[in-house]
Amino acid sequence: MTRKRGRVLVAGAAGRTGRLVLDALADSPFVVRALTRDSDAKDALRANGADEVVVGDLLDPDDAREAVLEVDAIVSTVGASASLETIRGDIVDGAGVVNLVDAATASGVQRLVLTSSIGVGDSKDGLPLSVRAILTAAGVLSAKQRGEDRLREAPLDHTIIRPGALTDAPATDDVLVGEGGDSVRGSIPRADVANVLVKSLFTTSTENRTFEIVSRPGLRGRPDRLVDVHWHSVPRVEPAD
Repeated sequence: MTRKRGRVLVAGAAGRTGRLVLDALADSPFVVRALTRDSDAKDALRANGADEVVVGDLLDPDDAREAVLEVDAIVSTVGASASLETIRGDIVDGAGVVNLVDAATASGVQRLVLTSSIGVGDSKDGLPLSVRAILTAAGVLSAKQRGEDRLREAPLDHTIIRPGALTDAPATDDVLVGEGGDSVRGSIPRADVANVLVKSLFTTSTENRTFEIVSRPGLRGRPDRLVDVHWHSVPRVEPAD
């Protein structure tokens, strides 16, 4: 994907963070494709800025392959609740992300930005013990770890973003970025997460790296191993003369 053209797939587009990613891409020159399991969400996603909408389930490898056709880059915001895991067994954060990564690799996708979570892998101590116990029992953290691992193994330029506890507060535009596991703890608005995900697509210094992020107002405790990322802004459509 170049800075001025290409097709971006937003996986999990019907979720709260996914819709904010669509907002962040709304004035860009890219064709934006939204992927959702909810066929009733098609009109809303188009109104939210999606140029194309694909209905499919990443737990189905065929759906994953169809979703990535002619796609240059992917932003994945997929995630499942603990109650859903109990019902379905397979977890989209794991099996679904694995299918997405495999399909992207086979299709020649250039770039994939994945939303994970503080609490996964070497960031486990950044999650409160009570929350970690619930997510561990539900299999969510191990599923996210599986998705992260598959992406790191794939021949794709990638960025993994591990946000803290998500809130629906307005964006702060004041994000602390850590790298190295237990680097930052706390919360962050989904709008800040969406902005970081989209900017990661265009910031080459984030390629093949994993970051933990919280907002400065949401920071809990003392940060460690902070990094200064010079984020590139999202390209915008030039106004007509």
